[in-house]
Amino acid sequence: MFGKARIKIAGVPAADLPAVTLIIAAYNEEDFIREKIANTLALEYPEDKLQIIFITDGSSDATPTLARGYDRITVLHRPERKGKVAAMHRAMQQVTTPIAIFSDANTLLNKESIYNIARHYLDPKTGGVAGEKRSWKPATARVAGIGEGLYWKYESFLKKQDAELYTVVGAAGELFSIRTQLYEPVGDNVLLDDFVISLRVCQKGYRVHYEPDAYAMETPSASLKDERKRKIRISAGAFQSMGMLAGLLNFFKYPVLSFQYISHRVLRWTLCPLLLPVIFIFNLVLVLDGAGRLYELVLAGQILFYLAAIAGWMLANRNVKSKLLYVPYYFFFLNFSLYQGFFRHLRGRQSVLWDKARRETPTPAQ
Repeated sequence: MFGKARIKIAGVPAADLPAVTLIIAAYNEEDFIREKIANTLALEYPEDKLQIIFITDGSSDATPTLARGYDRITVLHRPERKGKVAAMHRAMQQVTTPIAIFSDANTLLNKESIYNIARHYLDPKTGGVAGEKRSWKPATARVAGIGEGLYWKYESFLKKQDAELYTVVGAAGELFSIRTQLYEPVGDNVLLDDFVISLRVCQKGYRVHYEPDAYAMETPSASLKDERKRKIRISAGAFQSMGMLAGLLNFFKYPVLSFQYISHRVLRWTLCPLLLPVIFIFNLVLVLDGAGRLYELVLAGQILFYLAAIAGWMLANRNVKSKLLYVPYYFFFLNFSLYQGFFRHLRGRQSVLWDKARRETPTPAQ
């Protein structure tokens, strides 16, 4: 019933489209910056309504110099590195358009992405629009990309269902947008700035729409080590975000949003990893106590699952592709990363100045 209140938006004439600013934070991206810029300049949106800002703070390579070679691009650069979220805050101070769109420097957008995002803002209740992240696997992609691609297909399905019910619960930083007037600085130490910023828009009574026809293509991590490093950082950010968004636990104030946030995020980040060992231990105790055939079958199923996860891990380390075994491995890997991220968060050891995870080399843009 919540989706019916939305304005039905199909094709929108160019004259009715809002002016937007595309903000791209680029840190030491000299190997990919030309391709990102070419992709950005090829986006199909009225040129007089599209401003482009590249913010390259902290870059010690040729990224700022290369970006300054294009007239349509505004380049913001300071030598000190304070992290992506600090760079975003600084860039937002230069935005004069009613809509701000954020994209990562290591992603490529489809040509219609800006248009497909901007048209939703004709609905006054739309406070943000989340694009879709797609894992772009080169022909030579290593096995680390299998789980990441499957995970984002699942996550995209959940975002679609969330939006149908009421709102997307947290946007992905690869491609998301908000009304400029709703932007709220979240602090330079925030790890999942995109997640917190988009949910604070929801707390103000607006919805974040989901637009699968605006997508950012990103190659998967180059190795399991890089993917592990990235997941632990995200997991540490998840626990930090829960503290910052404690107000969303109030069902009386946010009845639908709280349900979505708790079921989609909080329980997944807390209850799921916690219950995995608890279920196994209690199941084992029941079997040893002679509880019956059903519990023996359940325990056997759990053991087979974890053996499959171990086998998937062994094959992944040898770069042998097996989707059947990689699914249980990646599920276990995600939940184990939450434990590691939780303890890193408690110790305050996760800095916003993380080392970038290496990515597979993408195919040139079409």
